[in-house]
Formats: sequence, structure tokens, C-alpha cells
Amino acid sequence: MLANWVVSPVESDPMQAVIDHREPYRTIETPRVFVLYPRPSSAYDTAISKILEVFHEKGLRAAFRVFNFNREDARGKKALELAEGADLVFSMGSESTAWLHENYRNGKVPVVTVCSKDPVELGQIAGYERGSGTNFAFTSLNMPVEVQMAYLLELKPGLKNIGVLVDSENVSAVQTQARPIARSARARGIRVLDMAIKGSQRPREALKRVVAAAVKEMRRNDPSLADSVMWVTGSTAVFREIATINEHADRVPVLSAVPEVVKPGDESAVLSIGVSFESNAHLAALYGAEILFGRARAGDLKVGVVSPPDIAINFRKARAIGLKIPFSFFESARFIYDYEGRTVRPAGRAPHDRIGAVGTAALVPGK
Repeated sequence: MLANWVVSPVESDPMQAVIDHREPYRTIETPRVFVLYPRPSSAYDTAISKILEVFHEKGLRAAFRVFNFNREDARGKKALELAEGADLVFSMGSESTAWLHENYRNGKVPVVTVCSKDPVELGQIAGYERGSGTNFAFTSLNMPVEVQMAYLLELKPGLKNIGVLVDSENVSAVQTQARPIARSARARGIRVLDMAIKGSQRPREALKRVVAAAVKEMRRNDPSLADSVMWVTGSTAVFREIATINEHADRVPVLSAVPEVVKPGDESAVLSIGVSFESNAHLAALYGAEILFGRARAGDLKVGVVSPPDIAINFRKARAIGLKIPFSFFESARFIYDYEGRTVRPAGRAPHDRIGAVGTAALVPGK
């Protein structure tokens, strides 16, 4: 990203930065883009890097201002004063989106959401097939739950137990990931184990207890643990403790809705079926570009959902627990790590031609 963009601090405020193109426009006015962060996050940095990449590819040499409002109303109001001078706002993360939706819905500047969970489940928009009718264009970091469940049942046709790991204090993860997957599983007669913790209260210790207890409970109707899984939601307090979860999960596959939780080496989930931060940001960048080019109005755009899902597989973890991966998963996976835990397919690309051509996720708004 730094080959084409320059990141500079704002001396009066260490929680702001400006980003300018190395070759700014000379003859036309530079579009101004405001990016609202709720807190520091590597996921958000991944997302904004992808947005900058897409904007460069499309010839959009915008001037960005990144503002971390730290989830404080007073700083949020200061952010809105600055955002009023922009041509576009990117709302980074579910917390920023919720705050802006409450405080800036029907504002004069269009807003595109990034790294934000399902706006339909959160009640921010009525449905997937129509725009908001406001200044908001929504994208979703979630896969439709029925799609995820279809993949789960292909992996484990006789699934008996699913343990849902979530931070109960992460409202968006509870509403858009934990509850929907639990609802879908129960409708199919699959037993759901609630494995909620409080992220603010020693999550590592809590996870040790709830994971060990869940495994014990799963053995009641699945002694070999062959038809049980654990499902890690997009709760930072949960997925950053993936090593702890793995340590106490025995042979139960630890799966995730967040592709970034599947990584090289052993500190990884075995499989993910979801939407990566990068893929979601790519779609959000396309929405933002269409708005800045004047080809779309934010309120007319359907909810943007990446389809098909980003599948990530760690074969080292799969071999360790004896999990068989369907060939169709391997065929369409965007991220693959081999039996040594090394990266062999990063983001749908085969490094050094070690793997043949693979399909990458299509970006299909509204599907």
C-alpha cells in the first residue's frame, strides 16, 4: 500500500492520521474520504489497506482522514464535524456503524459500512434486497446463516452437537452470529451448547472452563466426538484465545466464522466458513467508488454480501484431530495451510505455482 500512498500523523491528535496519494490530482478536485474507527484493530488496518488498493486501481486518488473516536460520544461529535467536509464516510467496524446509524442517519454525507456485522439481524435495514433509503450503504461481514449451516452439514452430515463460542458483551456477535447459528441448528434437531464468556473478565480462564465442560457434555451423546464441532464467532476476546480453545477441545474440530482465525502453524482454527475482512473491504471499496464516481446513491444500494464464502483450511490441524475435509472445500478455499502449517494458498493465489488455478470469491452485491 505504501508504494502508492503516504500515511502522515496529525500532530494535534495521536488518534488521527491522514493518507494521501503519492501522485495527487493536478487538474481536478481531490475526493475527500473520512474513515471512522471505534478503536485500534489489525482487522481494520487490513480493511483500509484493501480500500486504498482498490481506489488506486480505479484511479481514485482520494485524500483520507482516519479518526479513532474511541467509542466516546464527545469525540464522535468532533468526528462528525470533520466528516461534514468529506465526500464519503467509511464506517469501520460494527461499533462505528451502530454509533453513526444512531447519530448520523439521513446526514448529508454518504456512509459505507466496512467490517460491520449483518445490518438486517441488527435491525439497521429491513432486508437484503432493497437499499436503506438513507445516506447509508451497508455491507455485511456475515454469511447468511443457512449457507454456513449447509457447509457445516456437508462437513459433518451426522452433526449432533455444536458449541457456540461468543463474548456475551459483544452485542453484534451475539445478535448476528451466535443466535442465528444456534437457531438454525436447533431447527434441525442439533444440540446447541451455549459457550458464552465475558470478554472483560479474564477470558482465557473462562474459556478453559467452558471448553472443557462442553467437551464433557458432548461425549454424552457422541462418545467419540466424531459428530461434534465448536463454532467460534467474530468476538475478538474469543478468537484471540484460539490456542487456549484448541488446548482444551480434545478431538472436537474448532471452526470459525472468521477466516483470519485460520492461520499458519498450530495456533489456528482448523476450518473457517465466512467472510474475510479483506473481501468485505473490497466490496465496500467498490461501493464507495461507485458513489464517488456518481454512478450510485448510497441509499439505493442493496446490502453487500460476499458470495461464495471465504473458506480457510489448516491441514496440520485437520490431521492432528483426524478431520476429513471434503474435496469441494479444498477446491474452492481461498486460504490453505499444509501439513507443516505453511501457507500454500494465500487469498486465492498459489505462491510459486505450487498449486494450480483456483476460484476466488465473487463479489456479488445483494446475494
